[in-house]
Amino acid sequence: MIHLVRFKLAAYARSHRLLQPMIGLTVMLILFYSTLIPPGSELSSYADSAGLLIVVFAWASRGLLDTEPPTQRLISMTAARGPVREITAGLISALVVNLGMAAIAIVMPLIHGFAAMPVPADLMRGIGLHVLSLSVGTALGALASNAILPSPAVSMLVLFGGYVALLLISLTPVGRFSVPVVLWMRAANEGALDGALPGLAAAALFWAAAGMVFYVRLRRTRP
Repeated sequence: MIHLVRFKLAAYARSHRLLQPMIGLTVMLILFYSTLIPPGSELSSYADSAGLLIVVFAWASRGLLDTEPPTQRLISMTAARGPVREITAGLISALVVNLGMAAIAIVMPLIHGFAAMPVPADLMRGIGLHVLSLSVGTALGALASNAILPSPAVSMLVLFGGYVALLLISLTPVGRFSVPVVLWMRAANEGALDGALPGLAAAALFWAAAGMVFYVRLRRTRP
């Protein structure tokens, strides 16, 4: 499994597909932190960053899973002695890439972006929100990958349309039962994140896990 993950990460790096989401990440971070965030607003800034970067994490996940052509994926399945190990290795690789990108999003404002260092509790909350974000983004990108949606146009429509749908649904009364992106932004801005976080995290992780399970089930019937 570890060797297969390394192989997928190396193939992704060689393909230069990582450049596209990295450019998107860089542009978003520049926009977020073009002016210094005043003291006391670090958590709300992290919450907004986590919510808006879901689409970048999805883009990176889709790019990694699309790196290998169908024939190579079949070879990898054979080498892994079954499709589940190959599919799982792909998801782990996507999570590793997105963890790296999330680390950049968390560390950059500590270097330039925050007028003052956040308190440790807010830093940990910010890390937690980015973990939720990358989990949802990885699942969304997987469901928009070439193995599931062979048409590039349909794939991009599902990726970006799915992200917009997440935002819109989270604005409705049923938002707390979906991926609550806007709700965690609002809670952080209102200083109410501590009480709301367990429920918001449970909903986000549930849908991220459901998306990944659905992806695995679909992939078992196609290379």
